[in-house]
Amino acid sequence: MKRLTLLLLFAIVGAAHGYYRDNSLLARVTVYWAHGGRGADRFTSQHKSATGQRLQQGHCAVDPRKIPYGSRVVLPDGTALRAVDTGTAVQNRKAARKAGRTSYERNAIVIDKFFETKRQALMWANSNPPFVSVKVISPNAPPVAKPNITNAEPIALSPTPTPSAVVPNPPRSQNSIASASPSGGAIRNPLGRLGR
Repeated sequence: MKRLTLLLLFAIVGAAHGYYRDNSLLARVTVYWAHGGRGADRFTSQHKSATGQRLQQGHCAVDPRKIPYGSRVVLPDGTALRAVDTGTAVQNRKAARKAGRTSYERNAIVIDKFFETKRQALMWANSNPPFVSVKVISPNAPPVAKPNITNAEPIALSPTPTPSAVVPNPPRSQNSIASASPSGGAIRNPLGRLGR
C-alpha cells in the first residue's frame, strides 16, 4: 500500500512539473489591436513588441515564464501565432480568472492575439470560443516538412497506353482469370484453374 501511494505521489509531482507534458495547454485567447481604443497602449500603437520585433498579424502576447519568446502557438483551427510580446494582463491571467467558470478555466494561461484594427479583433473574438486547447511548439523544435500540393495535375495510378502501343487481347485460356492487370495483361491464377 505504501509503494502504491508513493508511486501515485511521484506521478502527480511529475505531471505537475511537466515531465509528462504533451505541450497542449488550455488557454484563454484574448485580442488586442494597434490603432486606438482600450486594446492598445503606446507601444502597441507604434507596433513595438517586448522582443523588439515589429508587431503584425500572426503575432501574440504570452507570459514568457510559461511560453518562451519565439515559440509557435497553434490554435485549434490550425492558425499558428508567433510569441513575440507580453503584457501585465497576460502575465497575471486577469481574463482567465474573470471569465473562467471552473477552476480549470480560471487557471488557464492567457494568449493575446494581435490585430491591426479593432474591427478585425472583435470579429475574430466574437466568432471563436474564449477557452481553447492550444499546442505550443518551442523555438528550438525542428521544423516540420510541409507536403508540396501545388501541382494541380491528377495523379496517374498506371501509365496510359499510347495508341501505337495498344495490342489486341490474346485469347484467354482456362488457366487465366478474366480480369486485366493494371499493365493491361491477364492475371494468371496461381492454382492453375478458375476460382470456384
